[in-house]
This record gives sequence, C-alpha cells and structure tokens, in this order.
Amino acid sequence: MKSLRFSLVAMLAFLGSAAFAQSKTDSVKVSGNCGMCKKRIEAAVKVDGVTAAEWSAKTKMLTISYDTDKIKFDDVQRKIADVGHDTPKFKATEAVYTKLPGCCKYDRASRPTKQPESDHKH
Repeated sequence: MKSLRFSLVAMLAFLGSAAFAQSKTDSVKVSGNCGMCKKRIEAAVKVDGVTAAEWSAKTKMLTISYDTDKIKFDDVQRKIADVGHDTPKFKATEAVYTKLPGCCKYDRASRPTKQPESDHKH
C-alpha cells in the first residue's frame, strides 16, 4: 500500500511539473520589408519550443511565444539572423543578406563603432 501511494505521489509530481512549462512571450525588432520577409522570418522560428510567431511588416516587430525550457530568446534571434534579417542582438552575415530578393533588402544602417565622447570640455 505504501509503495502504491508513493508511486501515485511521484506520478502526480511529474505530471504537475510538465504542466507548468515556462511559457513566455517576447517581442523584438526584426529588419525586413514585405510579405516574403514575413514568411521567411516566421518560418525561421518554427522550431521545437516556439508555440507562436507573428511579424509585422508595418511595425517591424516579431512577437513570439516560446517555452523557455526548450529554447532561449537569443537562439530565436540567431535563427532569424541566419536567414538574413537583423535583430538588435544578431546581425545577418553579408553573404546571407546579399542573397535576399531585392524587395527584402532593408536599410542596413551601420552602427557607429565608437561612441562620441560626452565629457567634452570647451
């Protein structure tokens, strides 16, 4: 009887932890222009652990729901960069970016390599 009770408690504890997976929703800016970009970006993040993804060409924002136990948000952004679209954390390689169709080539404004000095005395 004790072993049956122990088994039941162990099984309930296991099922309970599975039911409380760490689901999270985040948004990130993703460079792109059009419907083809939308398809490419959303397809890039259709991986294990991602439950929903929606990119807006108007706002350039990707809203993504994912299981933090299965995938990290940085990994999601890296997958996007791997298909040619920049995020704040990861930039697509030039080789991948140049292979994008013409309508998908967004403005890749270069970031300054050095910040201007703010403690300038006159």
